[in-house]
Amino acid sequence: MQVYSIDTGLFKLDGGAMFGVVPKQIWQKLVPADENNLCSFAMRCLLVVDGERKILIDTGMGEKQPEKFFNHYHPHGNDNLLGSINAVGFQAEEITDVILTHLHFDHCGGAVSTKNGEPELTFPNATYWSSEAHWQWATAPNAREKASFLKENILPIAEKGKLQFVAEIPGKRTRFSEHIEIMFVNGHTRSMMLPMISINGKILAYMADLIPTVAHIPLPYVMAYDMYPMTSLEEKEKYLNEAVEGQHVLFLEHDATTMCCTVEKTEKGFRKKALIRLEDLF
Repeated sequence: MQVYSIDTGLFKLDGGAMFGVVPKQIWQKLVPADENNLCSFAMRCLLVVDGERKILIDTGMGEKQPEKFFNHYHPHGNDNLLGSINAVGFQAEEITDVILTHLHFDHCGGAVSTKNGEPELTFPNATYWSSEAHWQWATAPNAREKASFLKENILPIAEKGKLQFVAEIPGKRTRFSEHIEIMFVNGHTRSMMLPMISINGKILAYMADLIPTVAHIPLPYVMAYDMYPMTSLEEKEKYLNEAVEGQHVLFLEHDATTMCCTVEKTEKGFRKKALIRLEDLF
């Protein structure tokens, strides 16, 4: 078994939205903002080689949107989805599964590309995995979240017959492959999937938007983007207690500088304990 970080570039989001009720004078010490209050965040995906399966978790925002769209998010950096996959020795055609933690554009946009103006799946031989509840939520979105669910990122997956659903069992995790279980959370959006990857007796936890960066580890640091902030807070606390006890390694999708870390519980609450490299897991 192997895991590879797949960097798809950086983008910018409003710092206030990313840190919710936490005052700027506090959060900007952790994640500096530019003159427009925008902060740079990563779109870091993960490739898991689990037996014969090559499983990609999330796909970044992709490159097919119009310039007007990208002007809102300022994509930058030298990395891109396919280039990063190629750099670790694989081709798009080899990917067998794509787990989409949720269907916000910065997590699933790279799943669908365009060729001669027509949509095509970036990974033509892969099965794309969502949850049925989240798919229904995303394809009939509420007004608050609608701008994050773009039909061109989502519908072609079903139209081309490549969509399958991970079964959601209330209160339990779902076995996805020999070494991956899926944990469902509902604070950020309905039925977001967090892969828990077992490596040599350790758990590598893909945090998606439950804990997008190191700065979001403390409980009050909940994004204004979250549909149900109190649910997010409760889910974070429950999971972080488990992570401390089990010495989980958190894989941080949106942190521009930190890929992985462990956590500890201090007198001030949950905090980063140590930085971890993926190669340290093997």
